[in-house]
Amino acid sequence: MKKYYLILFIFFPLTESVASIKNNIIKNLQNINNISFDFEQNINGKTEGGNCIIEYPKKIFCKYNLKNKKVLVSNGNSLVIKTQSSYYLYPLEKTSLNLILNKEFLITKISNLKERIIEDKFINYNFTENDNEINIFFDKKSFNLIGWQTLDIYQNLSITYLNSIIKNKKIKKNQFQLPAQN
Repeated sequence: MKKYYLILFIFFPLTESVASIKNNIIKNLQNINNISFDFEQNINGKTEGGNCIIEYPKKIFCKYNLKNKKVLVSNGNSLVIKTQSSYYLYPLEKTSLNLILNKEFLITKISNLKERIIEDKFINYNFTENDNEINIFFDKKSFNLIGWQTLDIYQNLSITYLNSIIKNKKIKKNQFQLPAQN
């Protein structure tokens, strides 16, 4: 009989801990209106970096640290990638960012998914939606979103790491206005 109590005692805290982590991630997401961060993005071995602001739902502004002054902007409906020499306009719904930038969608997905703990530092959720496979990562201590891995619209593997995260920062009113075409 003592063996059964010992087994229950050992496994119960682990189950409660995983549920607590998921609840804390969800609670953290619920309390965020926007996040600002620096990022590093690796697409098929090519690394770029910069800083971004996400405002839920579905808005993002990223300025890359590149000579070509690349920016990525979503106003919630369309996504523009602009450099000094090019301008690309996409319907947001055709990209995986449509899902990543939708806080309510993420909360619903996370609620129904089993997490994977990586190196006792990161929490990972993996899902496929509308032919988009997405791996999303959270910090185990702060419960902050710290990155994602997707296939981009050209089927390139795209890995994005977030750092220097600031939550609920005051944002300029026109921050997510799509830039004019060149």
